[in-house]
Amino acid sequence: MYTIVAASQKGGSGKTTLSGHLAVEAQRSGAGAIALIDTDPQGSLAHWWNARQAPEPHFVKAGLMDLEEALAGLEQAGVKIAVIDTPPAITQSISRVVAHADLVLVPTRPSPHDLRAVGATVDIAERHGKPVIFVINAATARARITGESAVALSQHGTVAPVTIHHRVDFAASMIDGRTVGEVVPGSPSAREISDLWVYVQDKLSRIVRDPALLPEFRPDHLAIGSLLEVEQESDAIPPIVVPFYEGPERRGSADRRILLPDPPYRGPERRSFGRRQTDLAPNGATWGK
Repeated sequence: MYTIVAASQKGGSGKTTLSGHLAVEAQRSGAGAIALIDTDPQGSLAHWWNARQAPEPHFVKAGLMDLEEALAGLEQAGVKIAVIDTPPAITQSISRVVAHADLVLVPTRPSPHDLRAVGATVDIAERHGKPVIFVINAATARARITGESAVALSQHGTVAPVTIHHRVDFAASMIDGRTVGEVVPGSPSAREISDLWVYVQDKLSRIVRDPALLPEFRPDHLAIGSLLEVEQESDAIPPIVVPFYEGPERRGSADRRILLPDPPYRGPERRSFGRRQTDLAPNGATWGK
């Protein structure tokens, strides 16, 4: 059995919501028997589970003292992947849970306060030698700070290529024990969770070196370039062919214009100022003679 731990010392980062969504998506995608473990004394995940009608994924409410026993029982029951939700701000508790992880997910909102808080969680994972993936959660669409947060996090570890955006359906779907993929399948939020699970599943399979965990390939997964981890050569990019423009003429700067010769003048004859010696007078003689 393999274990994924969602950990963050910052409250409100979305650990519980993300844990529930990923566990359900893993079950729906056919990754095997999935279990959710709630180690948070607040029991938010337990409340969600009690409102859930579907029997899967499996659920266990475990404390720190009986976590190891709970994991052993799930493995004997044939569970393939366990997703563990952790409490916030309790360093010792998080450390004891992370010790059992094969992969640590650190969800964070794209805000300065949340980004500062991830350092302590990363330190815990590094002390136990556990791989970490940052997941940017509750992001605002097309906000500049989202990209800046990804760049900042990439200096300290791997950032998931899928960002979970702030939408009402994502959080509201958990009111009655379901997830956004079950309430509004095919929605942008549902696709983000599906893509994120494919990425996490792929990473987990490589970490534990279990090819059986590799996600089933689907054409819609081509959007996640990191799944294939293939370097693209620069010459593999086809050249951009600019079509011939047949619309109205548009002039560029003076040094780039194509200058055409002036057409011959076809209007009335224009005389220069004054008279020339060769001009004829009315009597046929030249002026000045």
